[in-house]
Amino acid sequence: MAEDKPWVLISEVGGEGFHEDVVDILKQHFHLICLKEFLKNPVLHGPKIQAMLMWNCSPAPEPSLLSCLPSLKVVANGGVGIDHLDVPYINSLGVKVANTPGVVSDATADMAMALLLASARMIVEGHLISVDSKTTQVPQSLMGVEVTGSTLGIIGMGHIGYKVAQRSKGFNMRILYHNRNRRSVEDEQAVGASYCEKLDDLLNESDFVVLVVNLTPETTGLISHRELSLMKPTATLINVSRGLVVDQDALVKALKSGTIRAAALDVTHPEPLPRDHPLLSLPNVLITPHTGTNTHATIRKMVHLMVDNALAAVKGLPLPNEVKTK
Repeated sequence: MAEDKPWVLISEVGGEGFHEDVVDILKQHFHLICLKEFLKNPVLHGPKIQAMLMWNCSPAPEPSLLSCLPSLKVVANGGVGIDHLDVPYINSLGVKVANTPGVVSDATADMAMALLLASARMIVEGHLISVDSKTTQVPQSLMGVEVTGSTLGIIGMGHIGYKVAQRSKGFNMRILYHNRNRRSVEDEQAVGASYCEKLDDLLNESDFVVLVVNLTPETTGLISHRELSLMKPTATLINVSRGLVVDQDALVKALKSGTIRAAALDVTHPEPLPRDHPLLSLPNVLITPHTGTNTHATIRKMVHLMVDNALAAVKGLPLPNEVKTK
């Protein structure tokens, strides 16, 4: 019966909240209440809620909201990145935090390769010419760069970075990577990847640089003026991690001056960018609206994992994907 199901707080259905296609999964296990409805009477609803399911960083687990949820056992985040969560503070309230690693890796790696290929082969520019009513012939200036046999530098060789390497092997790319920890020899040999202990070496040699790191104090502003200056003038920067990993002012300058060839970004800061942001008017930038995990199959996998984490917390069992502070 619906009355026996645990209550969970979500942001909304549709809009920037949960896609309509996944609500059936949630309703199988939980009594859902949307944030807008909850705020109408938090005193009544607050004690019932045992889990908060976050999608697109909402509902934001701020102290003012958490203080209204005395029975809360878990904040289950949809996605891997938890840079928007104050995990130590949430834990201090006796509330656990979980995320959804693994299930997002394939879709995000696909997105990285899609951005790389679209930028290299000028796919968007070609489409706009093809559908333009004024087009009578294809300009010879529509010339891309070679992907096959080029050098790919992957910064961050975790689950997603390794998936990018697997895909790029099919393009016969030379693969370099930089990571906090070197992968095993077996992992390296399986994709033909070479470890660069120094980030500078990777930047110097790569035709395409893909950012696949978590956002931490150490990776914030990881790519700035100095790093961009080390890249080839024919190189392309691809970012599928977090916008703050790149100094956007430095990127604008590098793109305008020809320090690098192009950038392809699925993430920016903020999202979306202000409509007058200079990145939006540069011809050598491709931007997508943080849709790296946006496939029907992937979001359903993410929601199933969120459900598993929330149910485990409600039942007092170990969480499959608990995020613990180091």
